Amino acid sequence: MERTLSKSLWHKYRARWQSSHSLLCIGLDSDITQLPECVLNERNPIWEFNRRIIDSTAQYACAYKPNLAFYLRDGIRGLEALQLTINYIPEDIPVILDCKVGDIGSTMEQYVSTFLEVMGFDAITINPLLGADVLKPILERENAFAFVLTLTSNPSAKDFFIQEDMAIKIARWLTIFPPDKIGAVVGATQVNQLQEMRELMPGHIFLIPGIGAQGGDLDAVMHYTKDSDDYPNILINSSRGIIFQDRSPKFAQAAALAAEDLNSKIGVYT
Repeated sequence: MERTLSKSLWHKYRARWQSSHSLLCIGLDSDITQLPECVLNERNPIWEFNRRIIDSTAQYACAYKPNLAFYLRDGIRGLEALQLTINYIPEDIPVILDCKVGDIGSTMEQYVSTFLEVMGFDAITINPLLGADVLKPILERENAFAFVLTLTSNPSAKDFFIQEDMAIKIARWLTIFPPDKIGAVVGATQVNQLQEMRELMPGHIFLIPGIGAQGGDLDAVMHYTKDSDDYPNILINSSRGIIFQDRSPKFAQAAALAAEDLNSKIGVYT
């Protein structure tokens, strides 16, 4: 079944939160070089891996986030796996493509049209450094949504995002755009900036990487970035910490236990 932009991520997120009470975004960073041996002889190993992961974790997920790079690594077969994956995820669960694109004019138009309209993702991640042109195709489309890189979780974020006050500048800039179209990527590892990010961007959904393998502080994230009890407006992403818990034939069961555990830990704060 093909997915369409019949509803925006904004509305899907709210509905999923109310039905599942989950804030967990499961990152499908399905690295072909790290997959369990039991799927490597399948016609499309990444797709078979993802299918089993989705079957075992969907009940705990508020959203899924495939990272484009890991699918490109496997060429045409990887792109097929990506399309099969998005078509397989239940329609009520938002799917975000982590592609970090950011260009101008017709180039950005092609990215947005391909990822949202042709492939059927609910949202993409965007690099904002080329300015407002990168958001224009999102703002012009009904039900389109993008998460803008604002304060990333990688250690070298301090080179530009923190040291040059880029995160604050981007956050202030994003407030001119509607929250039902534009969210922000805010890394869990940047503890000292979390509260300021929420104060600058009330009402916007935060996609928060860095919990799990990168060592982000869940307590700080929930304390400083939660928006309200009705709609927390946060998605807490974990990728490797869930999908690569185990590389035996029981990898899907291990992923389910990891997803359940993190979801329960998040639930303590909600």
